[in-house]
Amino acid sequence: MATLPIYLLVILAQALAGPCNPNKADVILVYCYPKTIITRIPECPYGWEVNQLALGGICYNGIHDSGYYQFTIPDLSPKNKSYCGTQSEFKNPIYHFYNSIVSNDSSIIVKSQPVNYSFACTYNANYLVNQAAFDQRVATVHVKNGSSGSFESQLSLNFYSNAKFSSIKEAPFIVETSEIGSDIFAGVEAKGLSDRFKVVLNNCWATPSSEYFYQIQWPLITKGCATDSSILVHENGKTSRATFQFNAFRFRNIPKLSKVWLHCETHVCDSEKFSCPVICDRRKQRMEQTGGVLMAELSVRSK
Repeated sequence: MATLPIYLLVILAQALAGPCNPNKADVILVYCYPKTIITRIPECPYGWEVNQLALGGICYNGIHDSGYYQFTIPDLSPKNKSYCGTQSEFKNPIYHFYNSIVSNDSSIIVKSQPVNYSFACTYNANYLVNQAAFDQRVATVHVKNGSSGSFESQLSLNFYSNAKFSSIKEAPFIVETSEIGSDIFAGVEAKGLSDRFKVVLNNCWATPSSEYFYQIQWPLITKGCATDSSILVHENGKTSRATFQFNAFRFRNIPKLSKVWLHCETHVCDSEKFSCPVICDRRKQRMEQTGGVLMAELSVRSK
């Protein structure tokens, strides 16, 4: 897939400049990535410490990095759109995400100029086909069809009954503890997709939480390829369906009556412009790290 542009916004700080290293301009840098926004503000001229600056006036999660204070919004999914005061707005066909970095000091006197940096990231709705963070099992995306406009396609993350991938299991998807180690068949399927477009799995992983960025993760597919020999990728980038299988498991130190969430970062590839099939024996193959994240829940229970 083509790499969609990463927008870099430079917003002038709205305060009087004080003494500052001339190599550090008084600007705020905002990096608008597919699922993440990173903001960097200069540590001077205001004299504030990083622990006195808050993202959205709520989260003191900045880090010091090479003359800048850096703040990160790690997730733009609908479930987490208000992370640290992040606001979102949709005005068809544009999505806006915005927030601010605010100074706060509980001391009796304040000698530094106040800081209130506002920043925003803007995404076109068509960006959804490759870049958005949709975190449900089924998602509708808009696919650009060259000069003829665009059309809608429905992507779904499914579990199947066998390796023929001919019969979809209805939710809820349940695995008995006695079936741990047995094969699970999964895949992403598109409906209403033109033949020239192919479904590609970039990355698939499992977590014990519905949050796809959860710190405990088990990788299944990385850069389009299986992470170990127990995982088989059947189709990837060849048709309107991408399929794979793996062994049923549960997370250690999690109750036997528990759940596993499967996440697959997916994109739609235009085969008239790009080579879409993923060939994993090419070690230097480069896969774009972009895509929407589909999620499916798998319950593990004891009889």
